[in-house]
Amino acid sequence: MTVTIDDVRAAAKRIEGHVRRTPLLPATLSHSLLPDNPALNLKLECLQVSGSFKARGAMSALTTLEDAAKARGLITASGGNHGLGVACAGHAAGVPVTIYLPGNTPPAKADNLRRWGAEVHMHGEVWDDANREALAVAERDGKTYIHPFADPSVIAGQGTVSLEVLADAPDTDVLLVSIGGGGLISGAAMAAKALKPKITVIGIEPVGAPTLHDSVAAGELVELAHIDTNANTLAPRRSEEINLALIQQNVDEIVLVTDEQMYKAARWLWRDFGLGVELSAAAAVAALQVGIYTPPAGAVCTALICGTGSDGMR
Repeated sequence: MTVTIDDVRAAAKRIEGHVRRTPLLPATLSHSLLPDNPALNLKLECLQVSGSFKARGAMSALTTLEDAAKARGLITASGGNHGLGVACAGHAAGVPVTIYLPGNTPPAKADNLRRWGAEVHMHGEVWDDANREALAVAERDGKTYIHPFADPSVIAGQGTVSLEVLADAPDTDVLLVSIGGGGLISGAAMAAKALKPKITVIGIEPVGAPTLHDSVAAGELVELAHIDTNANTLAPRRSEEINLALIQQNVDEIVLVTDEQMYKAARWLWRDFGLGVELSAAAAVAALQVGIYTPPAGAVCTALICGTGSDGMR
């Protein structure tokens, strides 16, 4: 399986009118806390339908399903954001949705899922635990499972964010993307490189959940024995082959940030821009803020601010 720029363009047509074309905000008027004050744009997926970029992939997947598959009901496992995307898509289509969440999911996200009409179950400690249960229930009850990051139609949907970034900021030299399971960066990096081959794509993971950093270094999928981060949406123990392959092909570097560095970046986004973001959404800015990634002189950077939330406000 793979995903191409043609798949991303097709997904963009399918989801048009169902998701928001989110704004891109230049950070030039901020009180910059960034070393050397690089040119920086913020792609505000925290303003997306359902609160994160996940609505793109969920709606992309839903629009590929036949009526019989929808009628059986949708099911998935999520750290919160993918579940909200699927719940939003299911609500729009009048389709029943069941979401399995791990124990490290913020209660506010579980409550929000219920507001969208989803049936919510808690299972296990991390996403991988919840996902095994969701797969078992899907098999038992005949529900239609939508993978949060390894489904080609989901990846294509996430890639549509790069179409917008490079339409609004074609001078972007560096794209910074937080990594959880790898669905966002798989699609966004592939699409960005297809449109602008010389663009640099930097992935950012927590120090306590270096799932794809370690997999790229090993040249094969690595399953982490332990997760130690409060950024629960960036914390699966294992990615999948389709994501690793796309990341190996299109991502230039993966860097690691600490939780405290993400908290610092989240506080900056709140104070300077009025953006209440989840911890994972601050990771891309954190990499610049603490100098873990230093862009070339004069480079224009765009950071994907991937989701809203209050857990970054510690």
